[in-house]
Amino acid sequence: MAFIKEESEDMRIDEAFSVKQEDTEEQTDLIALKEESQETNEVDVKDWIKKRCDFVNGEKSTPTEKTSSENGARKNKPNSYFPCHQCGKTFSQKQNLAVHIRIHTGEKPFTCTECGQSFTRKETLISHVRIHTREKPYKCQECGQNFTQKGHLNAHMRGHTGHKPFTCTQCGQSFTRKESLISHVRIHTGEKPFVCQQCGQSFTQKGNLSAHMRIHTGVKPFACKLCGKSYSRKECLDTHLRIHIGEKPFACVECGKNFISKVNLYQHMRIHSRENCFVCHQCGMSFTDGKQLKDHVKVHIGQKPFMCHHCGKTCINKSILKVHVRVHTGEKPFSCPQCGKSFTQKQNIKVHMRVHTGERPFKCVYCEKSFKYQRDLRHHLQTHSGKQSQCSSVR
Repeated sequence: MAFIKEESEDMRIDEAFSVKQEDTEEQTDLIALKEESQETNEVDVKDWIKKRCDFVNGEKSTPTEKTSSENGARKNKPNSYFPCHQCGKTFSQKQNLAVHIRIHTGEKPFTCTECGQSFTRKETLISHVRIHTREKPYKCQECGQNFTQKGHLNAHMRGHTGHKPFTCTQCGQSFTRKESLISHVRIHTGEKPFVCQQCGQSFTQKGNLSAHMRIHTGVKPFACKLCGKSYSRKECLDTHLRIHIGEKPFACVECGKNFISKVNLYQHMRIHSRENCFVCHQCGMSFTDGKQLKDHVKVHIGQKPFMCHHCGKTCINKSILKVHVRVHTGEKPFSCPQCGKSFTQKQNIKVHMRVHTGERPFKCVYCEKSFKYQRDLRHHLQTHSGKQSQCSSVR
């Protein structure tokens, strides 16, 4: 059964979606401010961090590396490094340090008059306001795509050039953006710094936490314009739209069957590999994915946690409840393209189509008759059993 997986905490970093407005503040605070950040992003990250750490630890260059004239100039020049006493990070300008300190204090003096969201930097507020004004002043000369921030345009341009200057030292994977590398490294370290205050679940990325919070709030801002169905994540809406346009870009290399999502393809591939990893310890029945096993176990324990608010009926999973609720709402989302008749379930329309196609898949084993519906075959088989009983009584 095809399904769209709504929430996935362990979602891999996708370069196409790496630039998100909700991460604007985090991205801004992660990189050094003003001109020095642009220089830093183009050098090797590891060497840059080492250089900063060496300065914080008080290590100095050897005398052979500096001439007496340079030393004299350094004595007359004021200290150009301003270290943060909270985390040790250093800055070349005092005002940049002052902005950085707000990360530790939590101070956000710049507030949006439209939505009330606050920021640590004035530049971040200016970029944020463009969400409301829909202004995108930075245009890509290659494809014409527009962006609200120059940094987003620069990162986007690397997609055209193929330049990925930020490389993971653990696995060698490269990225176009420093922030993407930082998020990726958490896969190796196991760090999940973004914690949900409602349930305690933690995430590697701020965007994943924001999407998760919509489970608690019930907010689904991404709505399908064709059927009105809403989703908490844009990626889920993109996958859903393939249902309407009939696009199935993920093909099985074994049998050629196509699927609307990669998750559905992976689940299907287990049929070919005969991989039934999930086994029920009650009856030994095996399944290709954990969700099927989870639903199956509820049959043994009698658990039906999903209740209908209209009549109180309980179901073992959300999908069954969703179909049941249509009895009360009268919703029939599956329409026959031939006659327009509507149905509550997709399976019902498949059965109905036999009226138009003339298909009779249910054949009698005693005679050559065939039937459109299984119930008609069962009724027909009783005529054979009656004749057999009469013949046995005559004998």
